Amino acid sequence: MQKLDFSLLKELCKVHAPSGNEVAMKDFLLNYVKENQSGWKVQPEVIHGPEFQDCLMLKFGEPKTAIFAHVDSIGFTVRYHDQLVPIGGPKAETGYKLVGEDKLGPIECELVENDGDLHYKFGRAIERGTELVFKSDFRETEDFVQSCYLDNRLGVFNALKVAETLENGLIVFSCWEEHGGGSVAYLAKYMAEKWGVMQSLISDITWITEGVVHGEGVAISMRDRSIPRRSFVNKIINIAEESGIPFQLEVEGAGGSDGKELQSAPYPFDWCFVGAPEDNVHSPDEIVHKADIASMIQLYSTLMQKL
Repeated sequence: MQKLDFSLLKELCKVHAPSGNEVAMKDFLLNYVKENQSGWKVQPEVIHGPEFQDCLMLKFGEPKTAIFAHVDSIGFTVRYHDQLVPIGGPKAETGYKLVGEDKLGPIECELVENDGDLHYKFGRAIERGTELVFKSDFRETEDFVQSCYLDNRLGVFNALKVAETLENGLIVFSCWEEHGGGSVAYLAKYMAEKWGVMQSLISDITWITEGVVHGEGVAISMRDRSIPRRSFVNKIINIAEESGIPFQLEVEGAGGSDGKELQSAPYPFDWCFVGAPEDNVHSPDEIVHKADIASMIQLYSTLMQKL
C-alpha cells in the first residue's frame, strides 16, 4: 500500500469553510499551491477571481478531463436566541462540540438536540448568522483516519496529491455542494467554452453500505440519485480493471454530488463519481480506510492519463 503522509489532510479538516463561507479554504489552497507547485511535475495556471466567487481552478498542460472537488462542509447557522439551523445535512446529537467565531471572539460550544430542534449551549449569546462547525479531532491509526469533514476534505486531499504528477488536466475546487450546489454551472460553462473539456471525475466521499466496505478499494459509482452516461462509466471501469488498482462498484438510489449539476448543464458533459467510502457520515467521527485513500489517489492518477 502506498505510504501516505496525512498531515495535509489534518490541516484541511481544520479549515472553517461551511457552505456559503468557503473563502478561508480558497485562501488555504492558493497558499498551498504557491508554496508547493515548484515540486510538481507541471506548474499549473491558477485561475480565480470575482467571476468565480470562492472557487478556483488549476489548469495543467492541455486538459481533456476535469477533477471536481467541493471545498465546503456541513455545519450550522445561529438563528435567534440559542437556535441553530442546519447547513446541509449534518448529524446532530447532544454533546457534539461546535466551533466558530463572531465579533466578540472565538466560540467553542455544545450542540443540544431536542426532538429535532437544535440549540447551542454557551456562556453568552452568539451573534445571529454565525456559522458553527464540528470541532476538529483528527485521529489516525495503522489502518484508518477519522475526523469531521473527511467529506470532502479527503476529496480535496486526493486532488492535491494527484496534482503532484499531473501533466494534462483541470482541477476544479467548487463551493456550496453540501447545501444544494450553485457554483458548478458557471465553472462548467467556463471549462467547456475555454478549453472544450467535457468529461469529469467527481472527487468526493461516498458511504459504507452492505455492498461497499472498508479496505476493498475506491468506489466507482455506477449511479446514485443521478445516472451518469453508461458508456463513460464503463470506460472508467475498464481502465480500473486493466490497472490492477483495487476498486469497488457502487449502485445507489440516493445521494448526489457535483455530477448532478454537470448533468443539468446545457453542455454534453460526461461525469463519474469516484471516491473512497466512509462510515459515520456527516458526523464528527467520519472514518475512512487508508488503503481506500491510496487506491483513490492511484486510480485518479491513472484515469487522468488515460481518459
